[in-house]
Amino acid sequence: MSELLSTKSIPVAERLIVALDLPSIPEAQALVEELGDAVVFYKVGMELFMAGDYFGLIDWLKARGKKVFVDLKFFDVPETVGRAIRALSQRDVDFATIHGNDAIMAAAAREKGTLKILAVTVLTSLDRGDLDDLGFSCDIEALVASRARRALALGCDGVISSGLEVPLLRREVDDKLLVISPGIRPVENRPADDQKRVVSVEQAFRNGADYIVVGRPIRDAGDRRAAALAAQAQIAAVFSSPASDA
Repeated sequence: MSELLSTKSIPVAERLIVALDLPSIPEAQALVEELGDAVVFYKVGMELFMAGDYFGLIDWLKARGKKVFVDLKFFDVPETVGRAIRALSQRDVDFATIHGNDAIMAAAAREKGTLKILAVTVLTSLDRGDLDDLGFSCDIEALVASRARRALALGCDGVISSGLEVPLLRREVDDKLLVISPGIRPVENRPADDQKRVVSVEQAFRNGADYIVVGRPIRDAGDRRAAALAAQAQIAAVFSSPASDA
């Protein structure tokens, strides 16, 4: 097993972020209520942004003691992104994602306040063929490492990265970088799944991730609370193992 476990002082129960990838606010609230104390941290993304009272949902989550990750992947003219992040920083939000070049990352970092800014490296739905289509000649690992180094140097707090690339980030980038890994699949990935670069819960953390984002494996489970508790048990086991004592 890898010896790259995160040493940051993050409560173990908060290392699981559940994606509220649902078409309506009531459905998202129903999932949160169903999961109860099994989950502390939630990601709210574009689908819910288009569903209605997005910020009302955030306030509802915070009133229940939850942490909130705004996953809107801000990508626009740097001045526009900076102003959007400035407005978001006035709300009680914990994480937010941005996309884009150095100027966009720097603009977001200048306006973040206490909000933690996470730069997207390479989406977990992309593979080598997709990067070829987009005109990137470098390999995935080189691109992820480059974007992570630049994000940290420009004042961002962390990155979104597949668990597959986390060992590279831990070797080549300052350990203060927060690494959040989506594309978590507790079982073998289905052929129809659009997530291509995936890892298990245990592998993500053994590779050095600070947090994981889990969506469909919990949202689509027959017993969603049981699925969340199972993920939490796996995380707790990783961080209570002898390899995590250092």
